[in-house]
Amino acid sequence: MTTATTRHSDRRISPVFLGIVAVTAVTGWATWTGFAEQPGVAVFLFVTAAWIVSLCLHEYAHARTALHSGDISIGAKGYLTLNPLKYTHALLSIVLPVIFVMMGGIGLPGGAVWIERNRIQGRWKHSLISAAGPLTNVLFAVVCTAPFWLDALDGVPADFQFALAFLALLQVTAALLNFLPVPGLDGYGMIEPWLSHNIRRQVEPLAPFGLLLVIAILWIPAVNGVFFDVIDALLRSLNIDEFQTYCGQNLYRFWTDTNEFCSVNQ
Repeated sequence: MTTATTRHSDRRISPVFLGIVAVTAVTGWATWTGFAEQPGVAVFLFVTAAWIVSLCLHEYAHARTALHSGDISIGAKGYLTLNPLKYTHALLSIVLPVIFVMMGGIGLPGGAVWIERNRIQGRWKHSLISAAGPLTNVLFAVVCTAPFWLDALDGVPADFQFALAFLALLQVTAALLNFLPVPGLDGYGMIEPWLSHNIRRQVEPLAPFGLLLVIAILWIPAVNGVFFDVIDALLRSLNIDEFQTYCGQNLYRFWTDTNEFCSVNQ
C-alpha cells in the first residue's frame, strides 16, 4: 500500500523555494560584481532571500527528521517540498523573522511544522527532531563564516564580505535563541521528552507565549547587551569583527541614512 509520504509529488522541491534560491543567486552575484546601481538594495535582497532559504531548510530539517522517526503524515502536509507557503504558521516562521531582521538585525526563530508526536517512539528521536532545526542554522553559519576563518577573503569584494558577515550574525542569533530551553522553542523541545509528566503538564500552557517572552526580555537593555556580547564573541572566534557585521547591517538597511564610515574604510 502506498502512503502519502511515498508520492513523488510530496517530495518535489517547490517552484516557490527554487524562485527564492534564484533570487539569492542573482542578488549575490549583483552584490559581488557591484552590478546594482544601489549596492544596499542588492545586499537587502541577497540577505533576505538567503535568510528565507535558511528558514525553509530549518523547517525541512524538522520535517525530514520526523519522517524518518515515524511520522509518515509529514509528506502529505507539504513540508518536504521546502515551500514556505505550506507551513502551519507562515506568519511566525517567515514574515515575523524577516520583519525582525529589517528592524534590528536579529535572527528570530519561528515554529511552523506540525509533527504528530504520538506516531514517534523513543525520547532520543523526539529530542533529535527538535534539534534538527537549529543545527541547520549552525551549519548555515559555518558556511557563511568559512571564508573568514579559512582566511579566504582575498579578492572577495567588501560589500559581499559585509553581507556574509551580517547573514552569519542572523544564523548565529537564530541558533542561539532556538537552543534556549524556553517552552515553544526547540531548546525546550530537546529536553521535554526527558521531563516528568507533571512538569510537562504544568509548562504546556506557556508554550504559545515562549517566543513572545524571549522577545520581551531581549528588549531589556542590560539583557540585550549581554546577548549581543555573546554573539560578538562567537563571531570573533570565527574571525568576523563588529565592523564587518555593522557595515553589513548598514548596507542591508539601505533606506536609513547612509553611513560613510563603512565606504571610507573599505
